[in-house]
Amino acid sequence: MNIIVVGGGKIGLTILANLVREEHNVVIIDNNPEKINEIVNVYDVMGVCGNGCDCEVLEEAGVFKTELVIATTDSDELNMLCCFLAKRMGAQYTVSRIRNPEYNDNSLSFMRKELDISMAINPELLAANELFHMLKLPSAAKIETFSVRNFEMIELKLRADTPLDGMRLMDLRSKYNAKFLIFAVGRGDEAYIPDGNFVLKSGDKIGLTAAPAEIAKLLREMGLLRKQAKNIMILGGSRTAYYLAKRLTQIGNSVTVIERDKRLCEELSEALPKAVVINGDGAKQELLLEEGLHTVDAFVALTGIDEENILLSSFAESQNVPKVIAKVNRDELIPLSEHWGLECIVSPKKLISDKLVQYARALENSAGSSVETLYKIMDDKVEVLEFKVKSDFPQLQIPFKKLETKKNTLIAGIVRDRKIIIPSGDDYLLSSDKVVVVAANQRISRLSDILS
Repeated sequence: MNIIVVGGGKIGLTILANLVREEHNVVIIDNNPEKINEIVNVYDVMGVCGNGCDCEVLEEAGVFKTELVIATTDSDELNMLCCFLAKRMGAQYTVSRIRNPEYNDNSLSFMRKELDISMAINPELLAANELFHMLKLPSAAKIETFSVRNFEMIELKLRADTPLDGMRLMDLRSKYNAKFLIFAVGRGDEAYIPDGNFVLKSGDKIGLTAAPAEIAKLLREMGLLRKQAKNIMILGGSRTAYYLAKRLTQIGNSVTVIERDKRLCEELSEALPKAVVINGDGAKQELLLEEGLHTVDAFVALTGIDEENILLSSFAESQNVPKVIAKVNRDELIPLSEHWGLECIVSPKKLISDKLVQYARALENSAGSSVETLYKIMDDKVEVLEFKVKSDFPQLQIPFKKLETKKNTLIAGIVRDRKIIIPSGDDYLLSSDKVVVVAANQRISRLSDILS
């Protein structure tokens, strides 16, 4: 597919890299010639230097033959204008990065309709939503949702004292009274789609699916459930912090935000009347302790400096804070974070990139059973995808035990008439089912790709 990315910043570059990995034909537009040269030398893409809102620049980039234009500059207004022009010049679909909280749902809906923008993306809001779900179930390092929250997937790390250490997967269902499936295991640098004979070890990362009501019950029985976070400290007054604090205070949580910029503190105090906003340098451990770090249920580091987030999260871990989450955007720092024992990392640019990979795959196969949801887990080695089963799928009503599927693929769940099915060999697919598929080390664009 032909795709234009406008803006070569952190978000744009991450999106570009993933789209190139997906084997799309990508053109990058940026007004910095040095950045264009650097990107073109690293990636197999064409570069155009100029303003993405300039019709001549868009024409040079080949907008008239482009399926998708993604505008990711730091200016919401420039992104929207770029998408408007690109659509008028022949682009089939457009995606605009829109970050300003002042653009509420109603105004965004109006602008998308009037400017004919296919999708608006907000990295900070997406990250805040991810953080919110992680705080609601602190046992999980990651939580993903399918089919309007009817079906959930969590990723968690088995600690040294886990009762699951040394257990075979086939023995788990008889031991625990819940419908669930462990569909993926990360161990060291490897990721596995396990069978019933697979033996779990402490230190493993596991991917688990179940209905939302079953997950907390299951984790409690396994001795893995931690209490829900009610008292949260947020370091940094970023847009992500604003979105997260607003949502947490709306459900009655106690939230403290620490920000060193006085003017930003004043703005946050006005926008978040139910939160406590502290003007101070959160990099000073004394301040964190004075503000009650050792008494909170969760600490979330959201400053604009990855290294600061990692270091202060490690300090929070040393103070026995039950749930610690750090925002880390630089890919090379994520392994370091995990080496230091940080289990929960959020990367806004990765969340957006994964969402756009999903969108591009869906556009590629809009006539068939296209991807409705896509998540990457186990350090991107495993993909979890949701499809809606179409009436022309060749293997309808065939029991899974008779279905020949590719190695390292698995059907992990079915949503049928809003009911959750954790499949066994006797289950099968029907038209209009929502089905969750897991694949390791391979690319799945349509449901039929899992068939051997």
